[in-house]
Amino acid sequence: MNSDEYLTIKNITLGEYKEKGSKFLAYCFPFDHENKLQAILEEVKSKNLKARHYCFAYKIGINNNRFRTNDDGEPSGTAGKPIFGQILSHNLTNILVVVVRYFGGIKLGASGLTNAYKESTHNGLSNATVISEIITKRFQLNFGYKHMGQILATLKEHGIEIISKKFEEDCNVITEIRLSLVNDKISTLKADLIGVSTDVIDVNTKIDFCSITEVIN
Repeated sequence: MNSDEYLTIKNITLGEYKEKGSKFLAYCFPFDHENKLQAILEEVKSKNLKARHYCFAYKIGINNNRFRTNDDGEPSGTAGKPIFGQILSHNLTNILVVVVRYFGGIKLGASGLTNAYKESTHNGLSNATVISEIITKRFQLNFGYKHMGQILATLKEHGIEIISKKFEEDCNVITEIRLSLVNDKISTLKADLIGVSTDVIDVNTKIDFCSITEVIN
């Protein structure tokens, strides 16, 4: 797999595991930003009002630095960690797994809990449709109307996708480029617009009639 590709799940799925009367329900969500966490947790809790614990783990991005685990009152390391371990084992990212536990009256011990959270998560992820996604960057081009034809033709020539556009006296388009192709695409775009070789283009090269800026989400 290329460095700008990752695996995630397509839809919300559910896995279940039972042990000594306790029931564990693993809800698996596509998940790309931490600000969605609270709403999802509230949704899961509203469907499982009689549950004892709502443990979770998530992972976002491909750099392994955006993740979180939570045991929600279970002994430390027995819930969030095995949930997260299954996310890693399935090589997934941009995903949240919330495991709901209904207590059955018999304590499972640390090893029993760890296995239950692991197995319920594994079952949920095994039910998911795994898809490959591409990491992209977006750039906004601002230019005068008289340069519209040249700029649109050059974007088309280099296969740079336009995802939105506004054509007035001051025009702008927003493009999307695969991460691994950004440097080459932007360099050739700039070179063609000003009629020079890519050898003289760098990140600081400016175009008098067209600004190119990265769109930060």
